[in-house]
Amino acid sequence: MHNLCMNTNKKDDLLLDRFDISLLAALQKDAQATHQQLGEHIHLSASQVSRRIQRLQSSGIIRRYVALLDPALVGLGVRAVTYVTLLRHSGEEGMAFERDIAAFPEVLECYSVTGECDYILQIVAANLNDLSESVLRRLTRIQGVSSIRSNIVLQCIKSRTELPLDHIGRRDIGTRPISA
Repeated sequence: MHNLCMNTNKKDDLLLDRFDISLLAALQKDAQATHQQLGEHIHLSASQVSRRIQRLQSSGIIRRYVALLDPALVGLGVRAVTYVTLLRHSGEEGMAFERDIAAFPEVLECYSVTGECDYILQIVAANLNDLSESVLRRLTRIQGVSSIRSNIVLQCIKSRTELPLDHIGRRDIGTRPISA
């Protein structure tokens, strides 16, 4: 299955300079900023910004642009972190689980992990009843699922979408090709 969260394909022909890094940081803060606004912020012309954005998109560093919604304001007031363990760790069983879980719109993230469980899911629901009846009950019906353990999020202390980029230009690393 394709890894949506972390691209492990190596591509060594893309160099990021300080303008690219500044541009990526600015876009993470406001993806709706115009090329002119971005250029003023990072001291490049709008046409240079446009070319750089196009290169960053075609390389895969910029995957897409999204609107980040507040779950509670759209009626999804419950968030759970769920740990799923499969009966067997065969490749077929894992692939079947991954295929099935892709059909759950309530599952925002699904990670295959090492440790005490096989998968960690981040799930949203309108309320505890919906979480229990609609989501967790459907999860238990997926063939090969051995156990499910969930923690209900009481309060979000930190939630970010911006990736840290300051490691890219450090002296010890230097400006180097970036895997895209």
